[in-house]
Amino acid sequence: MSDMAASASITTPPHEVDECRGVLRVYSDVSIWRSSKPSFNVPVNDDGSILWKDIVFDPVHDLQLRLYKPASPSSPKLPVFYYIHGGGFCIGSRAWPNCQNYCFRLASNLQAVVISPDYRLAPENRLPAAIEDGFMAMKWLQAQALANNPDPWLTDVADFSKVFISGDSAGGTIAHNLAVQLGAGSLDLAPVLVRGYVLLAPFFGGTVLTRSEAEGPKDAFLNLELIDRFWRLSVPMGETTDHPLINPFGPVSRHLEQVNLDPILVVVGGNDLLKDRGKEYAERLKNWGKKIEYVEFEGQQHGFFTIDPNSEPAKALMLASNLINKPRSTKRDIFMKHSISYIPKTPNDHKKEFEEAVLVHFS
Repeated sequence: MSDMAASASITTPPHEVDECRGVLRVYSDVSIWRSSKPSFNVPVNDDGSILWKDIVFDPVHDLQLRLYKPASPSSPKLPVFYYIHGGGFCIGSRAWPNCQNYCFRLASNLQAVVISPDYRLAPENRLPAAIEDGFMAMKWLQAQALANNPDPWLTDVADFSKVFISGDSAGGTIAHNLAVQLGAGSLDLAPVLVRGYVLLAPFFGGTVLTRSEAEGPKDAFLNLELIDRFWRLSVPMGETTDHPLINPFGPVSRHLEQVNLDPILVVVGGNDLLKDRGKEYAERLKNWGKKIEYVEFEGQQHGFFTIDPNSEPAKALMLASNLINKPRSTKRDIFMKHSISYIPKTPNDHKKEFEEAVLVHFS
């Protein structure tokens, strides 16, 4: 009888145990299926005003990044703006149309060189693989700055002394870990100088649910079940979501009060289940004297700026990103021309609060 049961178990086909956005399926025999198509089936808006190309930055793992620059740049030298895509550490790519369209807008609106790196995905490559790959993407930029024969496509226009690191969701978590690893002044990257970080709805976790996670709508774009699924597939084997790479304030996490950090801007949507984690992150660091600002977009869900990049909140976020490189007088002029009424209402004047966050933050 036991031999028959064993035989039956061998011949039983594997069944699906996890699925993510229709592009990743995990089976009971630990096999993985990934779609060649993105989960965001939208057209690429390439009008030729932004030049772009792909580069292998890590040949060991065959990882590429996508470079963008304006075809007619406004200055001889442009700041460098990293955009690290999201996807719960399990899905996403620099080549997905939603990512590419957002990078087009960043390169155009910011008049910057935009670098969008890929990283190894879970569950095939659990954390810390993605964090390590984010660091390698930064070391690639340093290698270009130091090379005797660099790629002129990049080096002829990039200002290596003015680099910003931005990350969306899981990319925001990577950006946070880079900020902690590199420290203020990013000395290990010289002559590359990181001026600041923009964490867009960072994908932080923890074993104790926050209020926004516990009470958030089940039909949210990023609901609690999907959050749990992403963590289940990406946390290091045998670990929990209190791992230091996931929970900045976990029981065994590094004490960030003692870490010198470059300026950080945290952006969340008011209806994002991860909102409370981003808010707590900003409040704690601010109480410790770090140069950090928090902006909450009222009524917006997780990833609102890439889901609907033409919405008013998405335009406001682009404005905020654009202002970090402008002289203070220019920032004032821009705010006079734009109504920021879609920034969340607070006990203080919300427009003034948002203005000061951007004007002062990256000085």
